[in-house]
Amino acid sequence: MENNTYKENLIEQLLQIKAIQLNTETPYTWASGIKSPVYCDNRKLLSYPAIRDMVKDGLISLLQEYFPQTECIAGVATAGIPHGAIIADALNLPFVYVRSKPKEHGLTNTIEGDLKHGQRILVVEDTISTGGSSLKAVEDLRAAGAEVIGMIAIYKYGFASAVQRFEDAGVQLKTLSNYDFLIRVAEQKNYISAEEISILQQWRKDPTSWK
Repeated sequence: MENNTYKENLIEQLLQIKAIQLNTETPYTWASGIKSPVYCDNRKLLSYPAIRDMVKDGLISLLQEYFPQTECIAGVATAGIPHGAIIADALNLPFVYVRSKPKEHGLTNTIEGDLKHGQRILVVEDTISTGGSSLKAVEDLRAAGAEVIGMIAIYKYGFASAVQRFEDAGVQLKTLSNYDFLIRVAEQKNYISAEEISILQQWRKDPTSWK
């Protein structure tokens, strides 16, 4: 899936439907508390069948190229669930999903679905930022006896700290596009100015202390 044209086209589609938004003057606040000039909400693309199919086909290509040994798909709640379920259905594979915390009633499950011990699991996410919640899902799956063979996602920011976290956890990550392509396409399509590009590049280097 080293297709740069696909990566650029996907970013352009996400910008057009405002699944990715840029604002260097009034930054967004993430759940982690990080102030960011970029906000990515890939849930929006679920409402656009053509883009949804584009993502489905891309994720299936990543699976077939890098993780052909996949026996089960695990979606990370909540945004990874629909994409994981879609590709599991398309490939006739079992599907489970991982909650951010155990359910507060009933069986108090963290993993929903029928997970078999030793099953080779491919984790599906929508966006990778710091990697914390995604790797927490990996920990939960491993604790339940699964063999996590990797993770696929729609988009990643590519923070150095996140790259290190995935490496430390022994998780191979493959994504459909990334922050470098976002900056390239946003510049080409005049979503941002040269000054704003500089701001976006500085932010990615140290997002936690960026003002």
